[in-house]
Order: sequence, then C-alpha cells, then structure tokens
Amino acid sequence: MFLKVSLSKSISTKMNTPVVVKPVLTKNELNLFIRLPAELYRHDPNWIEPLYIERQEHLSSKNPVFEHLDWQGWIAWSGQRPVGRISAQVDTLHRELHGTDTGHFGMLEAIDDKKVFDALIATAENWLRQKGAYRITGPFNLNINEESGLLIEGFDKPPVFMMGHGQPYYGCRVEEAGYNPAIDLLAYWMRTNELSFTPTMQRMMDRQRKRIHIRPLDRKHFDSEVRVMRDIFNDAWANNWGFVPFTEPEFTKTGSSLKFLVPEDLMYIAEVDGKPSAFIIALPNINEVIAPLKGRLLPFGWFHLLWQLKVRKPLTARVPLMGVRQEYQNSRLGPALALLLIEALKPPFVRHGIEALEMSWILESNAGMRNILEHIGTYMYKRYRLYEKYL
Repeated sequence: MFLKVSLSKSISTKMNTPVVVKPVLTKNELNLFIRLPAELYRHDPNWIEPLYIERQEHLSSKNPVFEHLDWQGWIAWSGQRPVGRISAQVDTLHRELHGTDTGHFGMLEAIDDKKVFDALIATAENWLRQKGAYRITGPFNLNINEESGLLIEGFDKPPVFMMGHGQPYYGCRVEEAGYNPAIDLLAYWMRTNELSFTPTMQRMMDRQRKRIHIRPLDRKHFDSEVRVMRDIFNDAWANNWGFVPFTEPEFTKTGSSLKFLVPEDLMYIAEVDGKPSAFIIALPNINEVIAPLKGRLLPFGWFHLLWQLKVRKPLTARVPLMGVRQEYQNSRLGPALALLLIEALKPPFVRHGIEALEMSWILESNAGMRNILEHIGTYMYKRYRLYEKYL
C-alpha cells in the first residue's frame, strides 16, 4: 500500500532536520517514488498526473530499455517526510556512441531547498562515479528517447502527453550544483486551422509530388511498418546531440502503444521513388483524458482509457516522432518531404476535431526544421533544457 504523505509544510517552511537520501529498493518505495510529484504539484493547475500503471511499467523489467540501461532511484527524506527524488542511469548504447565515461541523471523532483537538491544530486553523482562516469548529462526519464530536459519556459501551459512539467526553480538549483546548459529542446504550438504554406514552400512541394508518395501505415503489415519507421528514425537522428538508437524491442513496444492509441490516419510514411524515406506520427493528446483520473485507471484498466478516448475525444495532439533520411536532409527533397507529411495530417485533424497541435521536441540547433515550423504558423511556446557536468 502506498504511504500517504504530505509535503505542504515542508514546502512552505525551512527545514530544520537533516536531509537523508535513501535508495529505492522495495515495491512500496517505488510506489512512493512514482507518486511523490503529485504532492509537489498539487497546487499547480497545469500539473497532469501520469498514470500510475504506466509509470510502474516504465520502471519495471517490462521496459526493453533495461536491456542496455542500468538505473537507480533515490528519495530524499526530512525526518518522516519525503521531500524529493532523483534517478541515475548508465546506458551502454550511449557509451558506445559518446564515450565510456558518460552517465545521466533524471526524474528530478524536489521542494525548493538547496540542501535537498545538493543531497540528491551528490548521491546520483557518487553512484555514477562508481560506474565509471565522469561526464553527466540530463535529465532523462530514462534516456533521450523518452521524457527529456528541465522545463525552462512555458510553465503556464499544461504538458502534452509524454512531455514533462516542472517547477520554475529547478533550473537554478541544478546550475547551483555545478551543471551547465548543454542544449535546449523546443516545443512548438499551432492552431490546426492556421496551418499554411508560403508560396515558396508550395512550389517546392508541387515540384516533388511526382517523386514523393505519402501513404498511411498499412495496418495489415503493422509490424513490418514499425521496422521501417525505426530504420528511418535511427538514420535520420543519428547525428543529433546525445543520440541513442531505438532498439528493435523498444520500437516494437512503441509500435504496440501507437497501434493501441493512434488512429490509422494519423501515421504516414513518405516514399521517394518507391523507397520509404520519411515518416510522421501524430498522437492525440491523451493528457486531456487522463487529467481528471488523478493517475488512476481503476476499475477497468486500459479499457477505461480507450472508452474515455471515445467519449472525450482530445481537441489537441502532438507529433512525437518524425524523421527524414539523412541522404535527403541537405537536398531540396528534405524540406519537401517534411512539408508534404505535415500537409497530409491536416484533413484527419479536421475529421477528428483536433484544434491545436504541439510539435516536439525540436533541438534548438535544428535550424532547418525550426525554419519550416516558424513559416507554417507555429510558434515556440515551451523550452526544455539539458545540462551537463564533468566530475
């Protein structure tokens, strides 16, 4: 049973008791680790509590990321009160690509007290140092293909599905612990009825329509389609900051979720001369549906979520996955592929009643994609920051 706690007193008053950081070792401690943020954000109207069952599966052996990632979580205590949490991770795939001395932190949540942040971060650093890590980046929950970054701008809007929220003081506390900004991840917002293309973009798209064929995913061959998308994604993102490839089990699991939650007309593959070369997926913003559930799917589990999605159709969506093969990224075909895929989404958005859309996340250094988005009616409304530190 979950240990019910209250953080309200510890948030509003300075702590006089020492901060003790303890590892998460038992099922009850893991439940507390998962549910602790709900207390921190209970007065924040923009906080949306994740589904407990999803977070439990995410941190269980069912998650194929643990085939190449080792992690540990901790909870900070002040007397009998939990006041924060953190995780540390070592990812062998990341080390193969970016150096054997790398490590990560994540899942950082705490009251606004420097002692708590310092104790949590020092504990994670000590664990990572024992694993041979001297360059630490984060936060990742658990790696860069999942929730990433600390929210720096955009606290006044609720997060969309699979994007994080945060407290305004987090960035300051992390920097006080010696971390420097590494790169920012941007989220763009747009009203779907305001999607438009400049005359230059329209000419570019029209010139390439004969070579580019946009088609929805073939549900009859869904597994092979998922393999195609994984191949495109891993090729398209390979040169990006901190890239870690999706393994086949990871993307298969992602594909199962997409098949479960995403209508077939919100997933498209673009073929160039018959070769799959780009793809896009739009995900209904499930946070609209789960917000009133307060983390619970009882009594009917996932069936309850599917029923809620039919009854309370989300009015917003997110594009969480998109990729264009490297061979086209620096050619005229690259932007045409991206634009034609975005164009393909507009009719189904109208059919599904989707009024607004988040495109996320986009690396701040991705000038090409940012230029496209800023010319079709989107604007940057949230900024997430990744940090790094050398021990």
